[in-house]
Amino acid sequence: MTRWISALACWLCLMASAQATLTIEITEGVEDAEPIAVVPFGWQGQDAPAVDIAAIVAADLRRSGRFRPMAEKDMLAKPSQTAQIRFKNWRIMDVPYLVIGQMREVGENSYQVEFRLFDVFRAKQLTGYRMPPVRRAQLRMIAHQISDAVYQEITGERGAFATRLAYIKKLSKQADDPYRYLLFIADADTENERPVLRSRNPIFSPTWSPDGSKLAYAVARSTGQSIYVFNLASKRIVQLTRPGEKFSAPAWSPDGRKMAMAKLENGSSDIFVMDLDTLQKRRITRHWAIDTEPTWSPDGKSLVFTSDRGGSPQLYQYDFDTGKVKRLTFEGKQNLRASFSPDGRMICFVRMGEDGQHTIAVMDLENETTQVLSKRSQQESWHESPTFAPNGSMIMYAAIWHGKNVLAAISVDGRVHQRFSVKTGANVQEPAWSPFLD
Repeated sequence: MTRWISALACWLCLMASAQATLTIEITEGVEDAEPIAVVPFGWQGQDAPAVDIAAIVAADLRRSGRFRPMAEKDMLAKPSQTAQIRFKNWRIMDVPYLVIGQMREVGENSYQVEFRLFDVFRAKQLTGYRMPPVRRAQLRMIAHQISDAVYQEITGERGAFATRLAYIKKLSKQADDPYRYLLFIADADTENERPVLRSRNPIFSPTWSPDGSKLAYAVARSTGQSIYVFNLASKRIVQLTRPGEKFSAPAWSPDGRKMAMAKLENGSSDIFVMDLDTLQKRRITRHWAIDTEPTWSPDGKSLVFTSDRGGSPQLYQYDFDTGKVKRLTFEGKQNLRASFSPDGRMICFVRMGEDGQHTIAVMDLENETTQVLSKRSQQESWHESPTFAPNGSMIMYAAIWHGKNVLAAISVDGRVHQRFSVKTGANVQEPAWSPFLD
């Protein structure tokens, strides 16, 4: 039976010394990235808020690997209105795209932001609009929305800057604080991070609902493993599985009405699908081996999961129409923890090579070809938990860097590499990229 749990206890001491700031380092970029100038936005009002919209937009575009924003010190002028633009100056600098904007105070703790994107060589506005008034705390998200608009107008692809990440931090053991495991959410650039849950027991496998309003996760206790759902708006938690059972690896169906999960029982693990309205579970696999880590195809017609039924952990696909299981991976000692691309054409996953090291790979499901994307080094190794951006352009994953668990990201073509380094003592694990939030 589902039981509602007070979220109050889980929120105690959330803002304690567990905070650990992440910083982004682009370790490998694209040489032919498109130049663009994002000019500091104009300001109208009393005291300007400490949010640099232009700097956030420039950082977003740089992280995509598709753009090379001009340094502010190299700008010949800093227009904030169309009439102030001298396109000749920007043509001399060989900058094809220009972003300008303004931010104004429209009330107490209320701000309005507008921006414009120009094609410099045609002296033509490509897009631009005025945002509805927002409060100070929303200004970073407004900047990410501007980044999305610029990215989409130039590339033709939807941007994923105005999305969020969920991830787990494991703290060092402290006698005065037994809450060692924290579930965080943050903007896609890992800024604005905030803890939403603390636990004495290990938290793992966070996953977003299709509408981005909830997070499912598993908690391991001495009595078993349970799956919970956390509502981000109401802060309420529902336990989906009964105490004493051993369920893990939750995965939402694309329509949000079902959840796949793995159940460990009598030494083997099988995949189940739960109807979230009735909480009735249906067994999908029945095998003596370990079947775990299910992930839904975007069309909801199949599941990919990890199984050692062939002698080592490999990826298999279950077809709901036929009930048949097909093996997908054959190369590498192990292949596990798959995640579908948003268009369903690819999966990313963890591959263990003959040397025992883990890397991130992608498979084209149509021609069944595989490419290893991530690179190991003496400083960075053991890549795991890959998750696609909702536009399919990047893959976030966890890695060990200088002995610490950190987050890293790589473009699907393998050309752009980023690392999100932890400044203070916490290990960051199991990232999950949110869907689009509108």
